[in-house]
Amino acid sequence: MSDWVFDGGRPCLDLVNTFRDRALGGRELLTGPAALADWFVAAGLLTTRPRVTAAQLAAALDLRTAVDDVLLGHRPSVAGVRLVNQVAQAVPLPVPQLRSNEGGRLRVVAARKDVPSVLTLLAVDAIELAATETTVRECAADDCGLRFADTSPKGNRQWCSMARCGNRMKARAHYARRQQPR
Repeated sequence: MSDWVFDGGRPCLDLVNTFRDRALGGRELLTGPAALADWFVAAGLLTTRPRVTAAQLAAALDLRTAVDDVLLGHRPSVAGVRLVNQVAQAVPLPVPQLRSNEGGRLRVVAARKDVPSVLTLLAVDAIELAATETTVRECAADDCGLRFADTSPKGNRQWCSMARCGNRMKARAHYARRQQPR
């Protein structure tokens, strides 16, 4: 699917970003089990497309909501924290493996090829991110809403992607300045 984006900086945030256009009311990209299977492969979490059940899709959507609550919320809900912890402990964590894509970018891949193992890997990733000093931010573009891990040196990153939202917002600001009378 061309709408997949992987600018979150962490696999758990890339999962959160499968719900798009939050500022405009939201748009669901995980519309069915097949879409989740496709996302697992596109995200580089699995190398082959798994069979995903409706119950597993529901579990992934619940995890996505909980991860967003835990990582972006100023006061995470008890239910969100509980769910992330439950999913992290649901199956023994598969020994993760590193894989490199064509561009040389490293991704963590589940060694086992089943959906529960990938969900566990995503929950553990969320826990590890929550335990760091890294700030999770929402893109500053007024029509975006993607989440990302701000690992910039000064901790002041504003956009999910400079190539997408950053350039667009800077172009809008430039155009607005040019339209003002002197």
